Amino acid sequence: MKRTSWILLAAATTLPLTVPLDTASAAPTATVTANCTYTPAVPADNFQGIPVFDAAKAAKPYSATLRTSQGAVTFQALTDRAPCTTFSFRFLAEHDYFDRTHCHRLTTQRLYVLQCGDPTGTGSGGPGYSFPDENLAGATYPAGTVAMANAGPDTNGSQFFFVWKDTKLSPNYTPFGRVTAGLDVLQKIAAGGEDDQNGAGDGYPTLPVTIRQVKITKH
Repeated sequence: MKRTSWILLAAATTLPLTVPLDTASAAPTATVTANCTYTPAVPADNFQGIPVFDAAKAAKPYSATLRTSQGAVTFQALTDRAPCTTFSFRFLAEHDYFDRTHCHRLTTQRLYVLQCGDPTGTGSGGPGYSFPDENLAGATYPAGTVAMANAGPDTNGSQFFFVWKDTKLSPNYTPFGRVTAGLDVLQKIAAGGEDDQNGAGDGYPTLPVTIRQVKITKH
């Protein structure tokens, strides 16, 4: 079955795949959000809960290790710069939302990302809520960046992507983590290629990537 894939997305949408390649070169500016609103949305895939933001918990640093069928990838969460996003990711991970899901999209030209976080595997699933963008001022996307996929401004949900090679994306996707181990795993997946089902250099990974478990380690 062909997997629908839109603009590095998080929610169901009919936007075409158009990702501008211009981006600012300045370092991201730290943004601290005092309160986060998670807005209920449909559809909700394999999940019925909505996080209730806790500023004290959100401020606590953590790392996440994704144990996948191709190897482990660990990233440090940017809790100081993207508290709403990192709080949501931890909430979903602690409720096993990502377990036994597949990374459904790999791009090997221009964008250089591996996209995950959709339990339907179609590129249009989400957790049943959305939340605003963060940490976009001067955002850049070097190799090792972990950022939210979306369907437009303030449509973040559960889908996210790893950047496996320096890429020039416009600063429209919330960066919320930095890979500290496993970049070689991402590069191995990329080297395996994809099936071009969304166009040249954009499709389902040839090496299947199943997220078996996400472990949160508090610091």
